[in-house]
Amino acid sequence: MTLEERIAQDLKEAMKNKDEAAKRGLRAIKQAILLQKTSGSGEALNPDLEIKMLQKLVKQRRESLEIYEKQGREDLAQVEREEIAVIERYLPEQLGEAELKAELEKIVQEVGADSMKDMGKVMGIATQRLAGRAEGKAISQVVRQILS
Repeated sequence: MTLEERIAQDLKEAMKNKDEAAKRGLRAIKQAILLQKTSGSGEALNPDLEIKMLQKLVKQRRESLEIYEKQGREDLAQVEREEIAVIERYLPEQLGEAELKAELEKIVQEVGADSMKDMGKVMGIATQRLAGRAEGKAISQVVRQILS
């Protein structure tokens, strides 16, 4: 079953159950899928692209959440938290901090990186291998810790 089919099915369930948070999150995913299909890029919707798209949706909501929390808008922050929870259901399980560090240390050794000059090499491989299982920002922070 494709992501699009799963979203359609889950959206029907959310409507039946009158789950407003799930409906908002699922509609956001559905909209992103539709935008991708009609973007004219010629790129077919594949699992890698789906993961990138979902990560982008989560990242956008986290940025909004941060702004709302700074401004003391708990009502809007709660909406963002709910949508993040719904979207994350469709992402692969995220690596924990210890798992991420272990994976990145392996990559650093494979590449033979020993200073910050080699960060680009490490990041290139790490973002490919860990796509969908860790955010780029988290990968970058841990790589900086390891290399410095």
